[in-house]
Amino acid sequence: MADKHRINFEPVDIEMEVGEDEYILDAAFRQGIHLMHGCREGRCSACKSFVLDGDIDMDNYSTFACNESEVDEGHVLLCRATAYSDCTIELLNFDEDELLSGVPIQNVRTQVAAIESVTKDIVSLRLQPVEPTTYVFKPGQYSDLTIPGTEDHRSFSMATTQSTPEQVEFLIKKYPGGKFAGLLDDGITVGDEIALTGPYGSFTLKEGHVLPMVFIGGGAGMAPLLSLLRHMNETDNTRRVHFYYGARTPQDLFYVDEILKLGKGLTDFTFVACLSESMDPPPLGEITVENGNVTDVVGRTETDLAKTEVYLCGPPPMVDAALELLEANNTPHDQIFYDKFTSPAFE
Repeated sequence: MADKHRINFEPVDIEMEVGEDEYILDAAFRQGIHLMHGCREGRCSACKSFVLDGDIDMDNYSTFACNESEVDEGHVLLCRATAYSDCTIELLNFDEDELLSGVPIQNVRTQVAAIESVTKDIVSLRLQPVEPTTYVFKPGQYSDLTIPGTEDHRSFSMATTQSTPEQVEFLIKKYPGGKFAGLLDDGITVGDEIALTGPYGSFTLKEGHVLPMVFIGGGAGMAPLLSLLRHMNETDNTRRVHFYYGARTPQDLFYVDEILKLGKGLTDFTFVACLSESMDPPPLGEITVENGNVTDVVGRTETDLAKTEVYLCGPPPMVDAALELLEANNTPHDQIFYDKFTSPAFE
């Protein structure tokens, strides 16, 4: 059995146990401690922290996320850090209200309930939890799905909420050569079993927050935004939401009727379809349509982004462009929420 050590997190004064056979972030998940995180692969910097005392090693991480000088100073990525003694770690990014309110990680055996194409390259995959029979998560979070026949996994956001515990929906974009997505055309069928682990991510509504909200999405990034909208409708949330969704053409839009229906149950909701390859798009009923990339449309439409909370989900280039836009508009970092997957997570 691996040796165990104690980790003390500052400045929040939380202690936990960690084994030498697990990463510190995984140990936190196991014990229901919701540390900030993103890719969980050592390629972003969401879980970057500072070692005040103790013996910690890191492996398999990107120097873009934590460079050599930072490592020499004592910085670590908790998703790739192993403790070999009792340690004291300073958290650089944390939400004190959520630290002890996270949902513990669950390993769930599921069965494919439905597979449906919603556009030419996006598929709705619905899974039914079998053992255990329910899967607990917060709207906006994501899960790891094991690629059948392998030990590899891919990360996908849930589009549903706890109001439908018998089924969990994922919206998955099919990329050429994608190991998981390729099986959705030929390889995965109704009744097949898929192992699910989760939930992960900090892309959740924050209790007690009142600022107007701006959603910016594209592609399969629709999933967590739809989960948030469904949750807001179910809980009679009164915050304003402006939802901008980027697509190439009208044929790449989906679930629009449900989005508009959900919006009618909210206090102040608008949905804007941003079409990058339709210079003169036809009228689309009640939908507001704008030409151009989604971030360009947001930039010319939203006049005070610094006084909003912004939720981003979509292809990495879209997220990067949105972050640049928000930086230019002086939007505080603690008002920006996104889970930045690395490329394999989209396959």
